[in-house]
Amino acid sequence: MEELNGRMIACQILITGLIARVANEQRDPLQFLSEFRDEIRAVVRGIRIDGMVDTERVRLTAQQTVDEMFSLMKPPSPAE
Repeated sequence: MEELNGRMIACQILITGLIARVANEQRDPLQFLSEFRDEIRAVVRGIRIDGMVDTERVRLTAQQTVDEMFSLMKPPSPAE
């Protein structure tokens, strides 16, 4: 389990770095980050999760993870 957690953290760091790199190449990096974060959050809200009794808990954890990744670059916008 610790190995899986370590790999997930490594993936999060990699993805955060890629997002930051792409944002830095944009004319308006803050707008890009805001739009990208909102798109990712919409995907998390709409994704179908099978095989779990408490899918809302999984969804909430996924949204918190997205917010953590983006919080290093820009504070999260108010909940919609």
